[in-house]
Amino acid sequence: MGKTAFLFPGQGAQDVGMGQELSRLGGQVGEIFTMADRVVNFSLTRLMFEGPKEKLTWTENAQPALVTTGLAALQYLTERTGLEPDYVAGHSLGEYAAIAAAGGFSKEDAIRLVRLRGQSMREAVPPGKGSMAAMMNMECDAVEEVCREAARETGGICVPANYNTSAQIVISGHKEAVDRALELAKARGARRCVALAVAAPFHCPLMEPAARVMEKALEETEIHDLRVPLIANVTGEAVQSADDVRHLLVKQVTAPVRWQDSMEHLVELGVDTFIELGTGRVLSGMLKRIAAQARVYAVNVPEDVDGLSSDAILMGQSEVVGNVKRALV
Repeated sequence: MGKTAFLFPGQGAQDVGMGQELSRLGGQVGEIFTMADRVVNFSLTRLMFEGPKEKLTWTENAQPALVTTGLAALQYLTERTGLEPDYVAGHSLGEYAAIAAAGGFSKEDAIRLVRLRGQSMREAVPPGKGSMAAMMNMECDAVEEVCREAARETGGICVPANYNTSAQIVISGHKEAVDRALELAKARGARRCVALAVAAPFHCPLMEPAARVMEKALEETEIHDLRVPLIANVTGEAVQSADDVRHLLVKQVTAPVRWQDSMEHLVELGVDTFIELGTGRVLSGMLKRIAAQARVYAVNVPEDVDGLSSDAILMGQSEVVGNVKRALV
């Protein structure tokens, strides 16, 4: 019998209207949105539902918005199907939703912590000093080499930040170093390497001030051993103890996200069904390249869950009755 993993997306998946249809369900699902407004002390939900998109994209808003929507989707999926995961994982900030899903800390703490995480990341580097870029269809060794050369030539920081798939690696660091890495990559024949519009250079050593903020906040947060294993961003390996979770969440701020390793490890562990919870289908798209034979579902709105049979998924059936949106893998 195959196993199931719940996945939670990271920054970039946010969009105006996110979570609105779930919020209309009321009950325990609706309460998650009410709680989010209370935790962040302003109408986050209004920003999520109505925009403006520019303000929603601010990292201190996008992070709690994504966690809120992911947890609401999880609540509805659980209520409707009773399905429980064998493993959980989240991309970058999505790891907080994954940990909450596994009982590591409360939904309220997950939202509170990522709000602080977003604020501290934005404040860690002055505007214009940092940058990120997506390096498409470049071998991992080649990306790492242009990062080292760019750092050496400019005296700045330039490192891989997200190992998303074999065809997509995101780099991060000082703007001049990242710009130089792009020049070096293009000079070597790279066809698609582009700077990203981001608020800060995430997952690199420049985020060390934010890591210290999160270290203090996590020390003061009650964290429990997880009910099911988390595949951690930092290692791509399974963890379950509260101490490991706390340590890796701090390290995650400055370390790269090893998403490809994480997904490949889940497949090795027998996972053949992945359910992306929250907003968009970014993770589903990545899985097309990483695990072509996997069944991948995205739950964004109530219709994605209605009619879903947990037994059908757990038994590995290829056809699921209802309106579940299945990624083409």
